[in-house]
Amino acid sequence: MSRWMDDGVEDYLTGLAETEHDDDVLTQMEALADENGFPIVGRASGRYLEMAARSIGARRVMELGSGYGYSAYWFARAVGPSGSVVCTEGDAGNARRAEDYLSQAGLWDRVRYRVGDALEGFAAEDGEFDVVYCDVDKDGYPDCWLAARERIRVGGLWLCDNVLWHGHVATGTDRDELPAWTRGWTAKIQEHNRLVAEDERYVASIVPIRDGIMAALRVR
Repeated sequence: MSRWMDDGVEDYLTGLAETEHDDDVLTQMEALADENGFPIVGRASGRYLEMAARSIGARRVMELGSGYGYSAYWFARAVGPSGSVVCTEGDAGNARRAEDYLSQAGLWDRVRYRVGDALEGFAAEDGEFDVVYCDVDKDGYPDCWLAARERIRVGGLWLCDNVLWHGHVATGTDRDELPAWTRGWTAKIQEHNRLVAEDERYVASIVPIRDGIMAALRVR
């Protein structure tokens, strides 16, 4: 749950997303996240990612940080049978879980995993993308943006999760309840948000669903 959004509002948005689209595979993936404290974007955010990708006719999506395929599920629906979603994940076990879940959903044929560092996997891919989606460890956000901003086509989208960071971007403070190794993440997210806002080639806005999604449309 969000630490800054009213829980009732978040439950309402999630319920609407479940009304729009439900799938037992999503329920399984969400249960695994709950059991293990694994971060996923959630149903309402996932539905937004699908809508955003569909709205620009996306056929080629790059994910920087993919876990076991929850966000890829939504992008794979958006790109259709002829599209592709390239995922990056440091844990080979998560890649195998993604294959299992997305195969059940009938979406695995349009998804490809690169196991290893997200930016190294990105660099190994050729050409431009319709969408680049970022959900790596938050201290990597500025570097991911700098790597991606030239490789998104005009009319394409940069999408990035957790850009409100439970409201802490407003104060610049780190979350006390999180492990010490996350110290400094708030400042890195703030830096990312500023870099995106300063780039005149993009029109950007933060969509305040759950923990905030940066949506930046390349216009030139």
